[in-house]
Amino acid sequence: MGLGDKMENAGEKMTGKAKETTGKMTDDERLEAEGETDQTKADLKQAGEKVKDAFKRD
Repeated sequence: MGLGDKMENAGEKMTGKAKETTGKMTDDERLEAEGETDQTKADLKQAGEKVKDAFKRD
């Protein structure tokens, strides 16, 4: 996984966490759910990159 990909995924995860927290603080369920979705997407991208890296090493 390239450094750029790692930073992009981390940024997306942090953005999702911020949305989730803001949604909780303002009782905005839609924003909270959107934040959770963004975090899940970032996690899935990171997992996909790790799988690609594992196959590159073989």
